[in-house]
Amino acid sequence: MTKERSIDNHLRATWQAVAKMYNEETSKYNSTMPIGFVLLNIDYNHGTPSTSLGPKMGMEATSLSRILKNMEGKGLIYREKNPEDGRGVLIKLTDLGKEIREESKISVIKFNEIIRENISKEKINHFFEVTEVINKLISDKLIYSKK
Repeated sequence: MTKERSIDNHLRATWQAVAKMYNEETSKYNSTMPIGFVLLNIDYNHGTPSTSLGPKMGMEATSLSRILKNMEGKGLIYREKNPEDGRGVLIKLTDLGKEIREESKISVIKFNEIIRENISKEKINHFFEVTEVINKLISDKLIYSKK
């Protein structure tokens, strides 16, 4: 199979292009794509339990922990005891975190608008169907399972 016909090559190359584009955009307000992604997944008003943040974004705890520590150091988030679960911690946005979150939100909305203006609704729906099937095959361990 050639690189041009390899599904995973197209997925990887496209994701790298998207990540590079977002990183270039977020650097304008002293952020990164991963930080913007985390900010967008934290509840704006009430915060989000730290234990639900990783699974919500499909991130490993170690990677998320590193990003959260970095974000805390930049003054974007703070941690607060969860009043509903004394053992848990809520990740909350600072005022600066809320500002950067809004910039990230604008970037994501613009990206989606431009894509939707240039690709038919039908093709976008097919794209979602294809990625859904790929994710299901992977999660059900049907790619490399023994038959």
